[in-house]
This record gives sequence, C-alpha cells and structure tokens, in this order.
Amino acid sequence: MRGWKFSGFIPQGESDPFEELLKLFKEILIHTSGDVSEALSWLTEIDKQHNITSDDYGIADFIQDLIDKGYIQEDRQGQGLTPMTPTKKMEVSLRRHALDEIFDQLKKSKPGKHNTTSAGQGDEFTSELKPFEFGDKLDKISISESLKNAQINHGLDDFKLTQNDLEVHETFFQSQTSTVLMIDISHSMILYGEDRITPAKKVAMALSELITTRYPKDSLDVLVFGNDAWQIEIKDLPYLEVGPYHTNTVAGLELAMNILRRRKNPNKQIMMITDGKPTCIKKGKKYYKNAFGLDRTILNRTLSLAVKARKLNIPITTFMIARDPYLVQFVDKFTRANNGKAFYSSLQGLGEFIFMDYKDNKRRKKG
Repeated sequence: MRGWKFSGFIPQGESDPFEELLKLFKEILIHTSGDVSEALSWLTEIDKQHNITSDDYGIADFIQDLIDKGYIQEDRQGQGLTPMTPTKKMEVSLRRHALDEIFDQLKKSKPGKHNTTSAGQGDEFTSELKPFEFGDKLDKISISESLKNAQINHGLDDFKLTQNDLEVHETFFQSQTSTVLMIDISHSMILYGEDRITPAKKVAMALSELITTRYPKDSLDVLVFGNDAWQIEIKDLPYLEVGPYHTNTVAGLELAMNILRRRKNPNKQIMMITDGKPTCIKKGKKYYKNAFGLDRTILNRTLSLAVKARKLNIPITTFMIARDPYLVQFVDKFTRANNGKAFYSSLQGLGEFIFMDYKDNKRRKKG
C-alpha cells in the first residue's frame, strides 16, 4: 500500500520583501559607517542593476517601512530637515546581525581549533565525563551514565548505586572577565583597495552583543587608536571610520591598561586588531613618526608596554590582518615580551579567531 506524507504548504520563492531588503541594508549601513542617505543610495543603485524589488514593493515602500518600524528617524530642526539617522533599535539590530554572521562562520568551520586543558569544578558543561570525586557538586552528576554503571556493576537483582558508579560532567570555569578591544583606525586599514575596518567593526559589534547577552557580568570596553587613542561607546561602533592617521600602538596600550586598572574583575585581557606595525609615538606634545621599517625608538616603547602589561597579569592577544614578513617579526617580539598570543587571520576568519579565543579564555581558571 502506498503511503503519503503531508506537511505544511510553503510557497516557493515567497519571502518578506522588507526582511530581505533589511538584511542587505544593514550590511551596507555598516560599510557606510551609519550614513543612512548613502546606504539608501547604494541600495537604490543595486536595485537598478539587479532588480531586487518588484512593482508591488519598491525602495520607497522600504524606506517608509524603515521609518514606521522604528529603524531610522527623521530629525526635524527648525524649518529644515537633517538627514535620516539610525535609531537605537537599528543599532541593536546591527549588533545582532554581526553576531549571527560570526556564528554562521563558526558553524561552517572545523571544530576543535582552540582547545583548553583547564577542566574541573567549573560553570559550563562539556561532553566529557569523569569518575565522581569528593568535592564534586551533585548537580554535575550524569544520571544516565551513573545508572548504567550501577546496572553493569551490580545487576538488576541486587541493584544499588554506589559512589564508584557515579560519573560527573567535566566543566570549564567561567570567571568574570574584563576585556578591552583595541581597533586600529590608521589609514592603512583602507589602503590598497582592501576594506579592513568593516570586518573589525563587525567583530566588535558581535563581541559586544555576545558579552552583554550571554556574559552580562563581564565588561567590554572598546577603544580606537591612530595618532592618539580614545575610548568609544558600543553604540558608536557602526559609525566608526578610518582617519589619516599613523599607528600609535603605545597610546592604545596605555589607555587600555588605564581602563583595566579601574575594573575590579581579577581576570583582565586586551585584544588588539591591527594590520600594521607601530609608526608613531608622542614625545611631550609632539608626535614622533616613522612609517619606514621598524623604528627602534617606537619599537622599544611598544615592547616596554608589553612587558608592563605582563607584570600586571594582563595578557594581550594580537589579531594581525596582514602577513608581511616584517610585521610578523614585530608581532613575534611583542607577543614574547607580553607572554600573550598572536593570530594571523584573513578578514573572513577574523571573527572566528576572536570568538573562539574569547570563549577559550572564559573556560580557563585564572587567579
């Protein structure tokens, strides 16, 4: 007899046009550093070339929906109109969009790239089991495995559950962590036709969303560095732009350590995203710059801060999105001076490296 399997009818090729356009618009908005007018111009041009809208729903309808749904707003001042700006709802949506994109990368990647060996009485379960030991928490006991052991060891006729039958889940520690994320905004981040600042912004937005939603007891501070360094708020990340700056890594590290001194968490770390060597320091009120090779004066100041951070138990993880030999030489010296870590990542893999490293650090017992 032939059988039939029924399921809900899903029309092929039908989707919410607003949601589809919103995904594209958010991607463009990050590239335009939050400039709504420019992003809409890009979207309109893409529509002309690829016909992404229809007669039933066009760009004008989409713009009106963006306003009605609270993603953008028009600020009226006096008699004139200022350009449309993103709302707080859009800023949150951009961070979640970045987080979803990073997790999609993680799902596609091979597991086990960054293992940790620090296991014990922690907070997060792993897939590993171990025999019960005195002091293990009872809520970590694996009921199914323990009952199976009891059946094998004692049989059903004389069934009993002893301490030797018990198995518990291995766990990782997740102590509170204070993180400073440093983002290089020197001119080289957009040189040679390669946009390096947008992936850096996406990672920062995704990391901030992860920490605020999953690890609310942790803190994340974000700073940018060029000729100088200054702290920015998480809500400002979509609007971040590269400037005509050199790379003053010293200023960034000094500010990062000052921020972490104010944090009460015992576990502190610095994550630095950069694509070049330090080329600038400040001497008094004047800048000392040298963009050619590894300047000894600038290098020594930078390495001394790496050593200082190590003495303060602040590990620095450097994410280098360039692989020129002299850059690798600098990062190697810097990492050894700090006893930190370094990753040489493509722009596509940047988010994966940072997320896996952050989660590994969360799993380690410190202090």
